[in-house]
Amino acid sequence: MNDLTHFNEQGRAKMVDVSGKPETVRTASAQSSIEVNEIIYEHIMSNKIKKGDVLSVAQVAGIMAAKKTWEIIPMCHPLPLKGINISFGWRKKTDENWQLNIQASVKTIGNTGVEMEALTAVSAAALTVYDMCKAVDKSMIIGPTYLIEKTGGTTGKDYKRLSHDD
Repeated sequence: MNDLTHFNEQGRAKMVDVSGKPETVRTASAQSSIEVNEIIYEHIMSNKIKKGDVLSVAQVAGIMAAKKTWEIIPMCHPLPLKGINISFGWRKKTDENWQLNIQASVKTIGNTGVEMEALTAVSAAALTVYDMCKAVDKSMIIGPTYLIEKTGGTTGKDYKRLSHDD
């Protein structure tokens, strides 16, 4: 942790200069989730949420958020993203609750990674589900949100999460 590079000589935050780093293929995947009650689950599955098709809108929100990460996370670089995929999967948590797992995979060819873009994508998708369903019930729970994997770069510091206990 002694390699903090986001500070200038005055100890103030700065955007890291990555211009000297080579361009490589870089990928990242992240996951978030949102726990909903049975009624919301049934409404989403039968497309009865009044604001529209929840998963389609959440998917577009996640893609848009990944593309705009640099606009909302102050020290992120604008990146030419080459691919973004958002996927969903349901898991029954209890007799009354369901968990929607949201995964994002992001890819670029550049000189900095795309971890923040993947994390932003799943966060925005989860928030969109909440927004679209809050009229039915506001007790939804978002999270955890975490990085699953990152590859690329020249340092050999790829990352893969070994497991996550829900």
